[in-house]
Amino acid sequence: MKVMVVGSGGREYSIGLALKKDPNVTELFFAPGNGATSRLGSNVSYRNYEELAAYAKKNSIELTVVGPETALVEGIVDCFRAHGLVIFGASKAAARLEGSKIFMKNFLSRYAIPTARYIETSDVKQANDFIDTLALPIVVKADGLCAGKGVIIAKSHAEAKEAVSDMLSGKSFGDAGRGVVVEEFLDGYELSVFVVCDGRDYKILPAAQDHKRLLDNDEGPNTGGMGAYAPTPLIDATLYKKVEERVVKPTLLGMQQENTPFEGVLFIGLMIVKNEPIVLEYNVRFGDPECEILMPLLKTPASELFYKAATGDLKNLTIEFLDRFAVAVVMASENYPYSSSKPSEILIDQNAHSELEHTHISYAGVSEEDGKLYATGGRVLLCVGVGESIKEARDRAYLLCGQVHFAGKQFRNDIAYQALRQ
Repeated sequence: MKVMVVGSGGREYSIGLALKKDPNVTELFFAPGNGATSRLGSNVSYRNYEELAAYAKKNSIELTVVGPETALVEGIVDCFRAHGLVIFGASKAAARLEGSKIFMKNFLSRYAIPTARYIETSDVKQANDFIDTLALPIVVKADGLCAGKGVIIAKSHAEAKEAVSDMLSGKSFGDAGRGVVVEEFLDGYELSVFVVCDGRDYKILPAAQDHKRLLDNDEGPNTGGMGAYAPTPLIDATLYKKVEERVVKPTLLGMQQENTPFEGVLFIGLMIVKNEPIVLEYNVRFGDPECEILMPLLKTPASELFYKAATGDLKNLTIEFLDRFAVAVVMASENYPYSSSKPSEILIDQNAHSELEHTHISYAGVSEEDGKLYATGGRVLLCVGVGESIKEARDRAYLLCGQVHFAGKQFRNDIAYQALRQ
C-alpha cells in the first residue's frame, strides 16, 4: 500500500515512523514533510489541495492521513473524496468542532455534554458583564484557530476584559479573535482522550496527559505542548466509562443528527473535576505531542487503523496496544515560544548505550542541508522513551535528551510528574 501523510511536524513524523514499520506499507510520502521525513519517504511539495489530490491519484496513493488541523478546517478531506481518494480525517463541516470554539461550545450545550459555564459573543459589553459574574481566574478563548495559543487564563477581572478587548479588536489573533468565548475556570487535572471514528463506530485510545506550560512545575506561558506520556494512571475503568457515555456517544450521535458524521480523530480535552469529566475543547486530529507517544504503543498496523476508519469499517477491526508506557520530551529552540531562533546544527552523541534501544527521536522543526539536520522551528524534536513503567520510559527519554545537542536547546525536566507522584 502506498500511503501519504499530510503535514510537517513531529506528529506527522511519528505517524510516518509507525507506517514505516508497517508490513502493509510499500511506499511512503509526506506533504510537505520536514528535513527529516525525507529519510523515511518522499517529500512532496504542493500549492493547493487540488494539486495534491491530483498527485495522489497519479501516483496510485491508496491512503492519505491528515495530521494538522488547518488542512482539515480548510477542506482537504472533501477535496480528496471528490476525486475518489481514500483519506483519513474530518470533513470541513465536522472540523468546525475545532475550527470554531463558538460552534464547539454551542454544540456541547445542544447535546447536554458537560462543559464549563460560558458565554460566546462579539460584543465587548456583553463579555464584560459576564466576566463580572465569574470568580477568578477566568478563561478567555479566541473563536478561531490560533496554533494552540488562543487561550488566556486571566488572574483578574481587568486582565480578562483586556484580553476580550484585544481579541475582538483583532489585535491579539487577527480574524481568529473576532468572536470570543468567556468561561469559568475549572479546578482539576487535564487529560487527553483520543477517539478514532468512522462516522458511526469508534475506538477509544489510551488516555494521555500533555504538559502545556513552558517551564517545570507548570509555570511560564502556554505552548503547543512540551511533553506527554501515556497511558496515564489518572484515569480508571469507571472514568473511561463516564467519558464514553457522557461525551463520546452523544458527540458522535449529535454529529450524525447534524448531517456531519465525524470521521478521523476526535481529540477530547478534558478537565477532571472530583472524578467527573468536563469537556474543555475538541480537536479534530491527533494532539502534538500526544501522537508521538501513542504511535509507538500501537500494536495494530497503523495502516489498518487509518484505512478502516477512512472507509467506514472500524467495526471489523480489533485494535491492540503494547502493554508499555511511553514518554515524550519536547526539545525547543532557544527563544520559543516568544520569537524565532537562529538555525543550529543538531548533533547526536554516538554513545551505544543499551537503553537507547527503547528510545527514538521524532523530528519536527528541522531542515536538512548537505546531509545534516538543523533546528529551525520552535519545537524542534521530541525524545521518546518506551518502558514497562512510566518511570522507566521517562528515564529513557531523558537519557536520550542528554545525547541530543543544538545551540540554545531547552526542555522541561519534569514530564510525567503528576503520574510519578501518585
